[in-house]
Amino acid sequence: MIDRLRAFEVFSAVVSRGSFTRAADALETSPANVTRYVNELEAYLGTRLLNRSSRKLSMTESGEALYERSKTILAEVAEAEALASSASLQPRGRLRINAPLSFGVLHLAPLWPRFMQRYPDIELDVALSDRVVDIVEEGYDLAIRISRAGPATHAARKLATSQNIVCASPAYLEAYGQPRTPADLLAHRCIGYTYAATADEWHFIDGHGRDHAVKVSCVMHTNNGDTVRAAAIAGQGIIWQPGFLIGQDLKAGRLVPLLPGYRMPDIDVLAIYPTRRHLSTKVRVMVDFLVEAFQAAPP
Repeated sequence: MIDRLRAFEVFSAVVSRGSFTRAADALETSPANVTRYVNELEAYLGTRLLNRSSRKLSMTESGEALYERSKTILAEVAEAEALASSASLQPRGRLRINAPLSFGVLHLAPLWPRFMQRYPDIELDVALSDRVVDIVEEGYDLAIRISRAGPATHAARKLATSQNIVCASPAYLEAYGQPRTPADLLAHRCIGYTYAATADEWHFIDGHGRDHAVKVSCVMHTNNGDTVRAAAIAGQGIIWQPGFLIGQDLKAGRLVPLLPGYRMPDIDVLAIYPTRRHLSTKVRVMVDFLVEAFQAAPP
């Protein structure tokens, strides 16, 4: 009798890793064993799930449907196991976290040693990237995101709120003058952040709550906030960035806030995880730890 749960696990590993050999490595078994499970699953279901060739592996329509369902089944089994063990076991195991680069370096890196000391049986695996990852597809337990809105498909808990600030260096303002209204930005050099949700359309709110949208002209784009900041400090243009990144530059006078009477929409710092149901102990203690840390010292 086929072990269907194990077969689903093997089949999902083959699809996600793109080959029988890599799936075997991930599952710590042999390619022959992986092939046997897939063949038995296809025979049991009476349909082909994978198209194989010497160069390419692809799913059939039935395979695509089963893959999506298998991911859900395997996740629910993992949640059930975590629920059963959480009452009796200390948090342990590998915890994969994704976080934005600049925020991760400035505000998360100092926290990890404290967490490791508190939970010595948890192995942290922290990846920093400004790209928005699919935490389920890419195998993360938790992601930190800087966002104006929470995710539609995952659970989220707010850690802090940060203000977006439009600013420029004193040298730039001396050379090009200071904008007084959002519309004045049309005549200025701006530096854009590639991953901004609104791209080069900058939004402001005036004292009466009215929205002002300006499609700025950017002389530079980059997908990293520190690069945006460095260009602005060097006098190359006007930027907007969150206060957690440029706060010290504003205090030191390296950057000057612009457009008094207008503000940009705030953004939230969020902890994102796949589901609220039967949250694994290691994820729960990390989220609680981060909430505690940012309540004590918000960015």
